[in-house]
Amino acid sequence: MSKLTDVPKRILIGRALRSDKLGETLLPKRIALPVFASDPLSSVAYAPGEVLLVLSVAGVSAYSFSPWIAVAVVVLMFTVVASYRQNVHAYPSGGGDYEVANTNLGPKAGLTVASALLVDYVLTVAVSISSGVENLGSAIPFVVEHKTLCAIAIIVLLTLMNLRGVKESGKLFAIPTYVFVAGVFIMIAWGVIRGVVMGDTMKAPTADYSIHAEQGGLAGFALIFLMLRAFSSGCAALTGVEAISNGVPAFRKPKSKNAATTLALMGGLAVTMFCGIIGLAMATDVRMAENPATDLLLNGKPIGSGYTQNPVISQVAEAVFGKGSLLFVILAAATALVLFLAANTAYNGFPLLGSILAQDRYLPRQLHTRGDRLAFSNGIVLLAGAAAILVYLYGADSTRLIQLYIVGVFVSFTLSQIGMVRHWNRHLVTEKDPAKRRRMHRSRAINAFGGFFTGLVLVVVLLTKFTHGAWVALLGMVIFFVTMSAIRRHYDRVADEIAAEDTPDDDVVRPSRVHSLVLVSKVHKPTLRALNYAKLMRSDSLEAVSVDVDQADTRALREEWERRGIEVPLKVLASPYREITRPIIDYVKSLRRQSPRDAVSVYIPEYVVGHWYEHLLHNQSALRLKGRLLFTPGVMVTSVPWQLDSSEAAKLRARKRAEWNAPGAVRRGPVAQPKKEKAATKK
Repeated sequence: MSKLTDVPKRILIGRALRSDKLGETLLPKRIALPVFASDPLSSVAYAPGEVLLVLSVAGVSAYSFSPWIAVAVVVLMFTVVASYRQNVHAYPSGGGDYEVANTNLGPKAGLTVASALLVDYVLTVAVSISSGVENLGSAIPFVVEHKTLCAIAIIVLLTLMNLRGVKESGKLFAIPTYVFVAGVFIMIAWGVIRGVVMGDTMKAPTADYSIHAEQGGLAGFALIFLMLRAFSSGCAALTGVEAISNGVPAFRKPKSKNAATTLALMGGLAVTMFCGIIGLAMATDVRMAENPATDLLLNGKPIGSGYTQNPVISQVAEAVFGKGSLLFVILAAATALVLFLAANTAYNGFPLLGSILAQDRYLPRQLHTRGDRLAFSNGIVLLAGAAAILVYLYGADSTRLIQLYIVGVFVSFTLSQIGMVRHWNRHLVTEKDPAKRRRMHRSRAINAFGGFFTGLVLVVVLLTKFTHGAWVALLGMVIFFVTMSAIRRHYDRVADEIAAEDTPDDDVVRPSRVHSLVLVSKVHKPTLRALNYAKLMRSDSLEAVSVDVDQADTRALREEWERRGIEVPLKVLASPYREITRPIIDYVKSLRRQSPRDAVSVYIPEYVVGHWYEHLLHNQSALRLKGRLLFTPGVMVTSVPWQLDSSEAAKLRARKRAEWNAPGAVRRGPVAQPKKEKAATKK
């Protein structure tokens, strides 16, 4: 089994890396940008469309509000980026929002932020993959027909790529991300040139359609509520901003400076792309509807269920470049690919945060350790499993999934900025340097405005999206919060229970005597080895114990015992109901009751087999007995192994695997020694 699993593992994720190679996996800014910012950069592929979809409820006339909504999103983006630049300088350890809230607002606030981020990371994978599948499905019918299956397959593929390591996955993702960004900027520039300089008329494929207004003539509070709902949908462009503050340890030195620079670059690119696509959508008369089959009208008639509504970016690209042109095809392919890769932001953020939470005893300790490729493998697999379940439950429908989105990220935004305000207040009390105080006052003002603005947006998101599915995200946050609190209580309880006392108690005082029991079923080589081993331990008393489940077998055992003249006394326990485990447990407990200060050591002969299926045929009674004895205080259990021939064959196979080298793994010929090393050797 080891060979069957190890070889495919090495093929899929590569050879294991030593711990001292961790520094080689750190990211330069050019790789860190696509790794940590692919989510907010790719969101421009669907965020503008979400704005228009919501506004379409009031008809085409409501589209005139989209530039103002875009301005609000831009202001919010710059506010969040400026705020997080303060975070990465103040908390470069990688805890991000969780560390800020936990340090400045207390453990409950920190756990709330952590719960929100974990939910948001899972949703990032689900939404990005589902949206990418829908974009790809417009060109490949098979993908549409098997949307859920394709989405889960892509999640598996991304998981394998990330298990190979952060740096390696970053290189794979950098090219399509940069192609996508370049393609969008070329589209915006060429659209401006055609429309403004050349005076061309560009028309989207839906320009001749009209929209049936479900709620026409909105005014007053109803119109404001619709605009707020459109704004909250457009805020999807901000998801993933926090991943950089959580991933500061993955940057090369100077870590904080490089992370802050990457944040600013990401914000500038995302804002320009978002505004450009909104502007071109207005100029080319793009039409979108939440229910296109009935609400999109051509010559006054519904367009019908056979129509496939393409995303805004696809319609704008067709209007600017022309359908089927080379640039159109390149941008369409890059858009679908970058949406898949946008999930990589979560694949880097979730495991890092999970590792920090595990270190703080809020999650299982297995999430804190790095895998063969120095990535947090357990966290990556956990994220993939949760996202796959969500995609399956929602049928890979991005429109339904996106309603769950954003809530978690704005909870973390708001609490993080409030925590930063308290951070600066605490430092201003002790800081005397005027220049540093001025910088702190400026940073506090930025974080205070960011906290107020993101808190306001959080209220808007909750009001406008709660009944549309946001309650599911809140439920997920509550589940994470309760689960992590329970895990922390368990670890704390165990730590208190096993802590060594200053004065020795009954649990650490040496036992008065040790009673050794060797379990016997027949007189054979494993039994004799266990008896000889138990004699070496020099216990105060030693006896062999057998259970009488068959009188003929028991009689034969006694005769063989006497014939061989074995000096160890044999005690046979009665078992009228043919049980093996219960009589032994009762006997051990009776010894403990007679002498509570004494210890009982039980030796169990066990077979060592070489094939997994042989485990089903041997050692079952031993496993059940060990499981029961472990819960008995004052009892020590020792397995005395006996290697069968099949285990020797397995050992030989393992030795051959250890000595096997993959083609190219061993360098042929002498290795040239570097000059510096030669000089050091001579000295």
